[in-house]
Amino acid sequence: MRNAPVGYDDSNPDAFEVIVLGAGISGLVSASVLLKQGYQRVLVVDEYNHIGGNHIDCRIGDYTFDIGSFIFQDDSPLLAHLPEILPLYVPINPTWGRLNPQGVVTEYPISIRDDILSAGPVEWLRMMLSVLSARVFRRRLRNAKDFARYWIGARLLRRSGLEGYMERFYGLPAEKIDIKFAEKRMLWIKEHASMRGIYRRWLMRGPKSASNQQLARPKEGFAYLYGSALRRLERCGVTFLVGTHLHGLQKQDGVFFLETEHGRSSANRVVSTIPLERIQALCGMPSKGSLVTVTLISLFFSFSGYRGFKHSILYNFAHAGAWKRLTMHSDFYGMSGGREFFAVEVNADHVSGSVEVAEQDFRRHVSENGLFDGDLQLEGSHIISNAYPVYAEKAEEQAANLIAALGALGIESFGRQGGFDYQSTARVTTLHAEAALTRN
Repeated sequence: MRNAPVGYDDSNPDAFEVIVLGAGISGLVSASVLLKQGYQRVLVVDEYNHIGGNHIDCRIGDYTFDIGSFIFQDDSPLLAHLPEILPLYVPINPTWGRLNPQGVVTEYPISIRDDILSAGPVEWLRMMLSVLSARVFRRRLRNAKDFARYWIGARLLRRSGLEGYMERFYGLPAEKIDIKFAEKRMLWIKEHASMRGIYRRWLMRGPKSASNQQLARPKEGFAYLYGSALRRLERCGVTFLVGTHLHGLQKQDGVFFLETEHGRSSANRVVSTIPLERIQALCGMPSKGSLVTVTLISLFFSFSGYRGFKHSILYNFAHAGAWKRLTMHSDFYGMSGGREFFAVEVNADHVSGSVEVAEQDFRRHVSENGLFDGDLQLEGSHIISNAYPVYAEKAEEQAANLIAALGALGIESFGRQGGFDYQSTARVTTLHAEAALTRN
């Protein structure tokens, strides 16, 4: 066990060894790691009224929808910290597809047949020439569009619909997305969509056996999933304070004092997984520009009829339509009352922040492409801010400077929110949290 830190008073119920800001995956994993490191009193605080962060579900009648698309695996390192949740997951066998600019539902992220072979010999030549042109004349890669063009050429970038999808996802045109982010987070383009990668995949055609079991959260929702883990962590010395407004964080004589609407708590160590600008404000640090994040609108639909595709998850790579991805939850949990149900994600900036505009745009676009021919009903919606970072020019540098400034105060900030780091899966989030706490 660790020795009690200086200034720690175990007789004071508001005194803790560590305060963790944020009860998302990064916060939960942090609490688990800290317990394994020997800490006995850990406080986890979140302004959300639930644990799990942006792992949010919405129940509407007998339908259960997710805010986003969450797929887990039975070999995830998250389960080393929250082993109770494994038997609660629903085993699934999802498939991923995309609607391409030609109006065809095809393979994700690239289809040799539909994106290349169907284009014909003249377009093949143009594709090859565009790749050669990018390699010869584009010496300096300045942004994500340059990066993608370098690997697959402007012709395939346009024909595949990748360029449009990048803008739907990141909220910015591809030419405004930081090159450092592209180099770190878009290597799949090099691996999956380059001419060499396409040729290799063509030679190695055939079904691949999965190395793990894909999983979805239980139909009862994320609160049910994480509830058993929360109760064990509480028994081991973690106190959870959720749904509470944070007023400020100060450091005096080496001790941090966190002011909330419920009072004052102290600790010698603070781990932050909340948005960088939120912790910056709590500490009273001067603002030097803003870090932009995506506000995500989720539309919840039920449907009866012919949906026009077989995939569980469908991406919009077409040149039109504001929606970026839909997830067929009824493929995982079964139909309800004879109806399928699914969630659609839309970047709020692309529809002026309007649920009504997002719905109208989605209905028009899927109708034009022969999808969801039947009774399509909007059951509800949800808007969430800080869904994930927007990597505009210099954003990564600005975030790094802010993290360093927090570090100088003794605050460890990391995670999707605390590190301004797009982490696509719970696996990645877990590994990053483990690494961050091991370093410190």
